[in-house]
Amino acid sequence: MSAKTFYLTTPIYYVNDAPHIGHAYTTVAGDVLTRWHRQRGENVWFLTGTDEHGEKVLNTATANGVSPQNWCDNLVENKWKPVWKALNIANDDFIRTTEPRHMERVQRFMQQLKDAGHVYAGKFEGPYCVGCEEFKLPGDLVEGNCKVHGKPCAMLSEDNWFFKLSAFVPALLEHYKKNPEACQPESARNEVVAFLESGVRDLSISRSSFDWGIPVPWDTDQVIYVWFDALLNYATAIGLGDDPDSQGGKKFAQTWPADVHLVGKDILRFHAVIWPAMLMAAGLPVPGKVFAHGWLLVGGEKMSKSKLTGIAPETITDHFGVDAFRYYFLRAIPFGSDGSFSWEDMGARYTSELANDFGNLASRLIAMIEKYCEGVIPAVARDENLATMLESTVSSADSMMCALDFQGGIAAIMDFCKRVNGYVTEQEPWAMAKDPANKAALEAVLYNTAEAIRALAVLLHPVMPQTTQFLWESLGAQATLGDISTQHISAVSAWGQLPSGSRVTKGAVLFPRLEEKPE
Repeated sequence: MSAKTFYLTTPIYYVNDAPHIGHAYTTVAGDVLTRWHRQRGENVWFLTGTDEHGEKVLNTATANGVSPQNWCDNLVENKWKPVWKALNIANDDFIRTTEPRHMERVQRFMQQLKDAGHVYAGKFEGPYCVGCEEFKLPGDLVEGNCKVHGKPCAMLSEDNWFFKLSAFVPALLEHYKKNPEACQPESARNEVVAFLESGVRDLSISRSSFDWGIPVPWDTDQVIYVWFDALLNYATAIGLGDDPDSQGGKKFAQTWPADVHLVGKDILRFHAVIWPAMLMAAGLPVPGKVFAHGWLLVGGEKMSKSKLTGIAPETITDHFGVDAFRYYFLRAIPFGSDGSFSWEDMGARYTSELANDFGNLASRLIAMIEKYCEGVIPAVARDENLATMLESTVSSADSMMCALDFQGGIAAIMDFCKRVNGYVTEQEPWAMAKDPANKAALEAVLYNTAEAIRALAVLLHPVMPQTTQFLWESLGAQATLGDISTQHISAVSAWGQLPSGSRVTKGAVLFPRLEEKPE
């Protein structure tokens, strides 16, 4: 059997509105990490999608005078999928919880838990936040209001079906004790352990007061609780419960368990408590890692459409470009911590790091090769300092990116970019060119610079795929080295790959000067 697929998921997003940059932040992070793993030569599967059941979606559709299915269909096709395409998200699959493949597998899973004795009938009474689609504990409320949404909770009293969640607390605590990497960052794991140790009650996994959801297979007057339904998407999308000899069964065996579930910290408990308990009950392996990133803040508030702090991604990409958007959020904010979005900070980083450090380096190099070498890459040369720094850059960037330290990984790559700029400044090739006797030395400087830029293009490709593809072609590397996406991270630091004689081509500026901020 071939090596296990590296499997990464984003949360599936509620379709009660169009995506904002908080959703884009998670999805871009997933895209960058999976692109990086592909360039490590790994088999990768990247899943995202939409969460379409539940009371919140039903209420939004009703308020807009359409059926919930029509509401979901319209938003998914006209809002969600186009935004991911515009942001260059290379997901392998897109799961919708209203798809038959999901609904059938969820019902089968639910029936199996019932048959195994993990589900029983009971009565739920207590506060429920429709915004979170969550039954709340007293500690989750402030003066009766949900801490996340700042709104009063509905008081529910329903006859429901319950999952014996409390029975899995000892196994979950043991799991996190033995596998601290399974819930990260450390602050998230500490929160989960404290929650488990504080006493966990059984979970109501059905609703009887509305019908927008997947019917409980043995009690069709009730629908499956939206989170129980939604969490299963990570497994239903790859063939959960299918016959082992079928296509779905083989896909599941090759892909499960997930290596990384990316989640926002507000949905951590669902993913680090309820989800692994569900899997344990079914006798399935639990995910390798649940990683809870921080919130994007605007004016100190969590990004949210309901609080009017949700910013559409195109508001930013129309001004800065898609690749600058992808770069900024992973470069500026430590993944796992809250971070404030600032138009001014993004503008400053765009100018100093992308336009000046990276874009200007590339355009100067192409211009000098055209001017001094008739547009042809000169003979292979090797600067030991640059070659040695590249080796350490690749090693540190690879370990940090794989550990989801995007900020650290990108910073390591950009430090190398700064060093290459310093090398050009120190060598002064424009001064060398004034004396024909310096021809060999001049060409060595230009080759070393071009070779360093080749490496930078490959290392930054997962972060900025469009810009680096354009640069790759400008260097003549497409014709001689093949597609940039096939260049392996482990081979990047082998010096001298850019062949002598390749023809460079000058193109548009990689990061043009910004116009005035739009009103």
